[in-house]
Amino acid sequence: MEIRKLKEFVSLAKAQKNKKKIVVAAAHSQSVLSSVKKATEMGLVEPILIGDKTKIKEIARYISWDISKIELIAQKDVIKAVTQSVALVKENKVDILMKGIVSTKDLLKAVLNKNLGLKEEKILSHIAFFESPYYHKLFCITDAAMSITPDLITKTYMIKNAVNTYIKLGIEKPKVAILAPVEIVNPEMEATVHASLLTQMNKRKQIKNCIVDGPLALDNIISKKAATEKGIDSEVAGDADIIITPDINTGNVLYKSLNFLGGTSSAALVIGAKVPIVLTSRSDNETTKLMSIALAAAMK
Repeated sequence: MEIRKLKEFVSLAKAQKNKKKIVVAAAHSQSVLSSVKKATEMGLVEPILIGDKTKIKEIARYISWDISKIELIAQKDVIKAVTQSVALVKENKVDILMKGIVSTKDLLKAVLNKNLGLKEEKILSHIAFFESPYYHKLFCITDAAMSITPDLITKTYMIKNAVNTYIKLGIEKPKVAILAPVEIVNPEMEATVHASLLTQMNKRKQIKNCIVDGPLALDNIISKKAATEKGIDSEVAGDADIIITPDINTGNVLYKSLNFLGGTSSAALVIGAKVPIVLTSRSDNETTKLMSIALAAAMK
């Protein structure tokens, strides 16, 4: 199975047996409410809005959204709104957490709180799916927002989180490319050493449910022709599903280059918690926010 378009997340979400419930922490944001409105009208989610009740109602009127039948919890204090949202997840009352008008730092602080927190995997990681006119299917990049300078073990968890996401979307055995500047192992380039070790760990079944190869430069990850011209024999080259970046600098630059220069559309989540977290950037457009909700709702 392959997913070629972001809109396929919408179809997958609608095919779920039960409509997912999404809680929006500090929901008094026009761009966030606009995307939640569309997701609700499309039948993807059932929202719970927590935040400044007066502002939420004002925004709802402005965007022509009748929220009279939607659960609205009044909470002007942003930090308390986040705490209440996380508590609903902890109590299994919602399936998706979405960031409203609150800082990423404050949201993640609540998510990672030992008493109230939602962390289930060893790490939280950011995963972004891209639809590109120059590639034959969706691919994802991790990590553009969470793991700053991941060591080898952290990268194994990044792979696990991304692979688990693919499996929850119904895609078995995704192909994982470990991004580096070159295809040969150079002891002076840590990214190439990590890539080689991760590939070997996959062959030894230490990293499961996927096919890992690296080091691979970006041209060979995306283009089978480029890989062939360089004499690279790889099952992953030219057909990668997941790209593991060496660090947050590379991941973030690649993420924003694809969105602002590469003609792509995207959807992104933070994963590794009890539920997927829709944590989009302020620079992300409404479509990205909507597709991110659809992605979260599509996961089994």
